[in-house]
Amino acid sequence: MLDNRELANALRFLSIDAVQRANSGHPGMPLGMADIATVLWREFLHHNPKNPHWINRDRFVLSNGHGSILLYALLHLTGYDLSLEDLKNFRQLHSKTPGHPEFGITSGVETTTGPLGQGLANAVGMALAEKILGAQFNQPDFDIINHFTYVFVGDGCLMEGISHEVASFAGTHGLGKLILFWDDNGISIDGETHGWFTEDVAQRFQSYGWQVIAAVDGHDAMAIRTALEQARGNSRQPTIICCKTTIGYGAPNFCNSSKCHGSPLGVQEIALVRKTLGWNHEPFIVPAEIYEAWNAKNSGGEMESKWNALFGEYRERHPELARELIRRLHGDLAPDWLAASEKYIRNVAAKMENLATRQSSQRVLDSYAALVPELLGGSADLTPSNLTNWTGAKCITQDSAAGNYLHYGVREFGMLAMMNGMALHGGFIPLGGTFLVFANYGQSAIRMAALMCCRVIYVFTHDSIGLGEDGPTHQPVEQLAMLRSTPNLSVWRPADTVETAIAWQFALLRREGPTALILSRQTLPAQCHGEEMLADIKRGGYILVDCDDHNPQILLIASGSEVELARRVAILLHERGIKTRVVSMPSQDQFDCQDDFYRERVLPRGIKNRVALEAAASISWHKYVGLDGLVIGLDRYGESAPGKILFELFGFSEENIGELIYKHFNLSGE
Repeated sequence: MLDNRELANALRFLSIDAVQRANSGHPGMPLGMADIATVLWREFLHHNPKNPHWINRDRFVLSNGHGSILLYALLHLTGYDLSLEDLKNFRQLHSKTPGHPEFGITSGVETTTGPLGQGLANAVGMALAEKILGAQFNQPDFDIINHFTYVFVGDGCLMEGISHEVASFAGTHGLGKLILFWDDNGISIDGETHGWFTEDVAQRFQSYGWQVIAAVDGHDAMAIRTALEQARGNSRQPTIICCKTTIGYGAPNFCNSSKCHGSPLGVQEIALVRKTLGWNHEPFIVPAEIYEAWNAKNSGGEMESKWNALFGEYRERHPELARELIRRLHGDLAPDWLAASEKYIRNVAAKMENLATRQSSQRVLDSYAALVPELLGGSADLTPSNLTNWTGAKCITQDSAAGNYLHYGVREFGMLAMMNGMALHGGFIPLGGTFLVFANYGQSAIRMAALMCCRVIYVFTHDSIGLGEDGPTHQPVEQLAMLRSTPNLSVWRPADTVETAIAWQFALLRREGPTALILSRQTLPAQCHGEEMLADIKRGGYILVDCDDHNPQILLIASGSEVELARRVAILLHERGIKTRVVSMPSQDQFDCQDDFYRERVLPRGIKNRVALEAAASISWHKYVGLDGLVIGLDRYGESAPGKILFELFGFSEENIGELIYKHFNLSGE
């Protein structure tokens, strides 16, 4: 009978041989964590290689994603759609085995990891989603949603600040089905970590409210097995299993050294590893009996079949709940939601109320959320300011998880990364709010959401100098440009309630990536929108005000709070006999997606006198105005004063802007 070490060695040699073939990669972690991975994946992990999307599978997250080849070897051996040839193509162009695990590229990869600590945050989000979804749908005798989330982390993950945010949150919420393996090898890229990582990790996690299983030999299968059983037996606390391991295990000249962290071992050293570990097989050769021992297709199929039978009974006893769960897991909105949202948009267009767009957003949520029960809201300790709660929002606590609103505390980065995990888990559309200026704290998580096409929604309020007295530390300048430059992130900065309602409609319908809603603190006047305009707003940019002959001399483009300013400037220019078109552009990315005919209709190429107006960094507007155009923005930091005073101070008045336009385009004929 094969022992755990022989099975683990299959992981080790597939890993180091693939790294060597690619002449690139990280062999140290796979050599060190192979024993842990073998016990977990062969004896505890509930999954089905024939159906990687089975909803009740256990989730496995490799937060120390540089060791990706270990995950690929696990997926290959257990029977996922990942061939030996795929392992040989490790880190090659368009392969299924990229340098770090990528969600959507490789079957069985639950999340994209590599930026250290974020995999742990994603896993906390997954475990939280499992708990909330179970609380919402499980019934007596029917634990339909009931699975574990397992995470591998290294020293680097625990050094990252985000690990503190999310581990604290996980302990507070008592995520008993979250189990973390810490690869405690004392080595990072710069060498031995005792010079820069000396805290007592066990005491740290105890203070978070975790169960801590300390001093586990990460190369002893029985010790790992015992620790896992203890972890799984504690339903009230997340667990960290502190595994003492040897980086580069089995490599006599490289183990316990940073030399094996991120470089191939070399042919001679690999030969020594083979001798040391007694692996007498050529590269990429795994004996049939080892493949057979690893293969999880049959056992995984049996697990899912058993669950399917339970779900069949559940469907008979609770048909409405079953239909609702299936709908949410498929990512479909309720059938009547779109019609209801269209009706709401027309109603608010008729009312013409002046509101801050953060207030507009809350009213939209009051209307939309009742028909979107999968909306999982929250804020990073700014709910009264972001206005991200709504009528019917119910707070989630450790002892009451059936709600739909989370108080994340002052943990912006952790919130945004946990939202990614919730979206990846399925069954929810996460919504998180903070001030726009603090998007910087979570920019890496926003980037990962865009990269993974996560269906998440950000509510970023207090969008400009208009927030006033809090001063330049809280007044965003460069954040809009940062967000707009992020591929696959849709950014909306609405000018009034109608645009806000349409932006929300877009965000909820969007399945292929995240959406950021940029909202004002200050009240904005309602604009007048005809029926055709309501359709055109969805295109990201549209003609709000035009001259009588539709042949303007000036194109004036604006977003958000500056749209009303642009409208007043157009009136001023009209009084001077200058025909002006005002284009409201709440979403640059959506306008850019429109066909040439529409974009030409809104911004005709023949009109060269173009002005863009926004109280933020000017950089994202030059593509619309050209080299001879004028961008009136804010390319400096703000001041502490009431918002109206600041707009005047920085030149955002119709008189000043009118004069700038008049002079820039020499409209007097001089």
